[in-house]
Amino acid sequence: MNLRSSLLRRLVLPGIILQSVLIGGGYATGREIVEYGGKYGAAGWISGLAIFFGFSLIAFLSMEACRYWKVYDYKSLLKKLIGPGWIAYEIVYLLLAILIIAVMASAAGEILHQTLNFPKWIGVVLITLVVGFLNYKGEETIAKLETIGSIALFAAYFIFTYTVFSNKGDEIANVFSTWNTAYQAETPSLFLLLWTGILYVGYNLAVYPASFFTFRNLTSRKDSLIAAIVSGLLMTIPWFLTYLAVMAYYPDKGVLDSAVPWLKMLAPFSPILIIIFGIVVGWTLIETATGMIHAFISRIESEAEQKGTSLKKITKAWISLAALLSALLLAQVGIIDLVAKGYTFMAYAMIAVYAVPLLVLAGRFIKTRNT
Repeated sequence: MNLRSSLLRRLVLPGIILQSVLIGGGYATGREIVEYGGKYGAAGWISGLAIFFGFSLIAFLSMEACRYWKVYDYKSLLKKLIGPGWIAYEIVYLLLAILIIAVMASAAGEILHQTLNFPKWIGVVLITLVVGFLNYKGEETIAKLETIGSIALFAAYFIFTYTVFSNKGDEIANVFSTWNTAYQAETPSLFLLLWTGILYVGYNLAVYPASFFTFRNLTSRKDSLIAAIVSGLLMTIPWFLTYLAVMAYYPDKGVLDSAVPWLKMLAPFSPILIIIFGIVVGWTLIETATGMIHAFISRIESEAEQKGTSLKKITKAWISLAALLSALLLAQVGIIDLVAKGYTFMAYAMIAVYAVPLLVLAGRFIKTRNT
């Protein structure tokens, strides 16, 4: 039993943490999958493969970098990767956090509008207030939310995809048998498909530091390789589940142009599924937005403690308020533009401050002996 537990901690736990952090900004609404692969129809699976290899590669290099330098927190690793430039990562992370919260708030507004006919601004304001309250309550409450929300959404995803597959399996098969890419004016090139996958990985690079503490359990390069592949699978399977569900409606613009495609896909089925979707996704949106702000505050607090001071509660409140108000204003842009343009811009930024330095310095720790 102890051996089994040890193997799970070493090889599976990193992937579980990465997948749970990825949920909200990565694929909760379905809009992300449409934008980063689904819109290419039958060819979109190529972007999915690029996403799997990208997630796995970054996970492996991150694990080996942490093992090589024996550092297991984001700040220490970034100082090794980009020296004084680590502050650039902080800036990019904060901007990305605000963007993700804006997407989450916008999604909440859309969900409440389409399910309960509430004005969109009510959902936006509601999620903002709840996120602010949870950050005020602190770590214990946030931790419980993350655990319950992640389990609930993953279970719900299998229910949703099974419902779509079992009822519209023929439509999915037809998209691939006819190689349907009709939603786009032109047939996507191989480069575009691969680059789309890379961009998806890029804007999700912010999730990796959350898993650094689990890398302490890795004892060899073989461990890192297996754990990275497991992580890549756990992070990519929900992408493929959603992508295949979207294919059941391809190239229906009512679904592909929707702010929250899952709502459109589930509409023909039992209203209970819509209620379940609203609850679990709403929960997850709050979880992700809360976690992003809390992580940033924790970083500032840790820095303050190293200097012998503490972060006052009122200061934390002001930081949360500033981030939430910024996200509230940004949410007015709308989820479609935020995902299509905002996520793409931040993907380039995250690739520049994390992926590129990691790849450039990979030779240093990959060439060392396998210990």
